[in-house]
Amino acid sequence: MPHVSIPDQIGGVLFGAAYGDALAAPTEFMLSLAHIRQSFAPSGPTDIHAGRVTDDTQMMLAVARALLGTSEQTPAALETALRAEFIAWLHDPENNRAPGHTCLTACHHLQHGGAWQTATVTGSKGCGANMRVQPVGFIADDRIRAGAAQLQAALTHGHPTALAAADLTAQTIWLLISGTAPAQLPGALTAYAQAQRKVYHAEWLGDLWQHYGASSPQAYTSQGWDECLGVLARLDAALTSGISDDADPCDFTGEGWIAEEALATGLLCFLLTPTDPLESLRRAAVTKGDSDSLACLAGTFAGAYLGLGAFPAEWQTRIEYAGELQRCATAFGGVWQ
Repeated sequence: MPHVSIPDQIGGVLFGAAYGDALAAPTEFMLSLAHIRQSFAPSGPTDIHAGRVTDDTQMMLAVARALLGTSEQTPAALETALRAEFIAWLHDPENNRAPGHTCLTACHHLQHGGAWQTATVTGSKGCGANMRVQPVGFIADDRIRAGAAQLQAALTHGHPTALAAADLTAQTIWLLISGTAPAQLPGALTAYAQAQRKVYHAEWLGDLWQHYGASSPQAYTSQGWDECLGVLARLDAALTSGISDDADPCDFTGEGWIAEEALATGLLCFLLTPTDPLESLRRAAVTKGDSDSLACLAGTFAGAYLGLGAFPAEWQTRIEYAGELQRCATAFGGVWQ
């Protein structure tokens, strides 16, 4: 593993997510690889240009503020903080970056009060559930990290796969920060998913399983983990078989519009070139899928592994929300000084 400090890795996660978001935002709705390469000759975007991000970064910062604004990491405290931040995001004038329908719908419901389980969109497992989970990956306690990752997803996306994918995304960040080698990630994540198949975090999720219509808490959670295990198997097969430089990663692990595919394809783009973060971002941008979310996650994983210093230094002054990204990185990183 590169010799980087944990605070530098934390900065790498937050800034790396924003960098990927900004770099790939122009290609999000460009469905032709040839068009992308022609528009950003010769091989796709490689710069963040003006640094404008999307709702992916905005909501990641909302989760970060919620975590930093709570004095204790309990389900009740975090739910209150997340609800407030999500509602504030809903009404932010800068919330004009093609936000997801599920997030908008659920946040409108959340602002009416009452149990969050009645506000969430139970049928949705969109990638909005895990493109914002990055700050939860800094929590050292395994059970709190898992519960918080699932709760922040569940407030808007109530499908069990959304929760499992968010949990896996936070776990990936934690594993990389803790020193797990990139090549070991697929196996470690598969083992984690298998161990979690029947674990329902009732203290964090309450009766969500009933609102979803599952026959039991275990039936609810196992559905999500089984779908994630399926896409992890596709990830492992893609890495084993090899992918050509001009291939679209989406052809192997999905386009990333849904949470488990966003995790797998974002991770695939990172694992193809784990020591070259700019290439990881470029690979995520040159796809027919949800490119900004894929690059957001690829940048997250690259930053967790390589640290903030692996990205161009000048990007720190050009990225939107640079001041808040730095404040959050400093606050989270201070725990590890």
